[in-house]
Amino acid sequence: DIKMPYKQLLVRNLKLSNAGTYTCEYGSRKVHTLLHIFKLTISLDGHFLQNEVPELILMQNSSGSLPDLSITLFDSNNNKVTPDLQNESCQKYIMSLKKLKAMDSGTWVCQVRSDSPSINENISFAVKVLGFQNPDLERKYATVDSIVILSWRLNSQKIKWKKGFTGQLNWKQQEDANTHELLDFSVTEQGQLHETKKSSNFLFEIPEEKPESTIEVKLPKVHFNHSGQYQCQLEYQGRHAQSKIELVVMKVSANPVGPLSRGANMTLTCQVSAPLPPNAYLRWEHVNGTKMDIKNSAQHKVKLEVNISAAGLWSCHLIEDSDRKISLHYRVEEAPVQINYVIIGASVGGSVLAFALGCLCITSGISRQRRRQRAKRMAQARQHLLENRTCQCQQ
Repeated sequence: DIKMPYKQLLVRNLKLSNAGTYTCEYGSRKVHTLLHIFKLTISLDGHFLQNEVPELILMQNSSGSLPDLSITLFDSNNNKVTPDLQNESCQKYIMSLKKLKAMDSGTWVCQVRSDSPSINENISFAVKVLGFQNPDLERKYATVDSIVILSWRLNSQKIKWKKGFTGQLNWKQQEDANTHELLDFSVTEQGQLHETKKSSNFLFEIPEEKPESTIEVKLPKVHFNHSGQYQCQLEYQGRHAQSKIELVVMKVSANPVGPLSRGANMTLTCQVSAPLPPNAYLRWEHVNGTKMDIKNSAQHKVKLEVNISAAGLWSCHLIEDSDRKISLHYRVEEAPVQINYVIIGASVGGSVLAFALGCLCITSGISRQRRRQRAKRMAQARQHLLENRTCQCQQ
């Protein structure tokens, strides 16, 4: 299109083949304009899942010799990005970027420069990264019988993702264990989230009130065997992205169970369901006790035992980077004092009874001995009377 009266030439829908020298003739005058065209394309039409690696292709065309280009990329946060550059020729540059994160969504800039001819162009392009606002792997700690809420925040609304996708939430207790599907979900093009509970054996709830675009499950009473990896996975056009939460559960126990008698010992055990990272450990502590009542676990240990002889409140802490993540308490009751009184009373009573029985035996023996002596004297008197043949007459 030629616009009057300024003799402007408007070329629509530029293509690489439109590059060249354009001449404007007006009377005897000629003005030459060199049109240098760049074309930047991005793989997958700029729609990615987190951890995918985008590829950029920059092409140039001109009627003159093609210059060597200096290319610099800036992400959506205006941070400089150094791509893996493959320069097939001066006409075509292929760039591989780093793995994308959900926060990388936004407008990127490709800065193209050249000294001869002088070129300084900024080419903007849009990047949308569908994924989770959670880390790829997150560790969460809980104690038995507590309430735990696990949640994954989708960024689809934030980046205005206009395409539908699906996903599911899976759980497995160990790396090599069977996977159990807890729920599946779908998000429409309008951003509406629909969830369907799949597992009937696993006790969990889907909260009715929760933040927008959030996958969430509630464990109303955590058991030790609820530990493991909870993986939320989304799918778009056959591609997948996932985020995992590793649930580590703590429990405590005592052996023997029951009150602690004076002078007796008891073993308290604190145990977690999975090995801890190098910067974490377990600690037993006697509340209001001394430093001698504190014991720490070694690295990567899942169990810590402590032998105690003092009653009171004992606490097991899981400490990570000097921060107490969770604590579980165990109160050791002291055996009631009256139990000792009964034992003492029984001992004293037994001694008194034995003494009384001894006295009774002695008294009975003395009485028997006196009776025998009296009978013996009477027998001797009768014998004496018979031998002397005497009689006794009353005067």
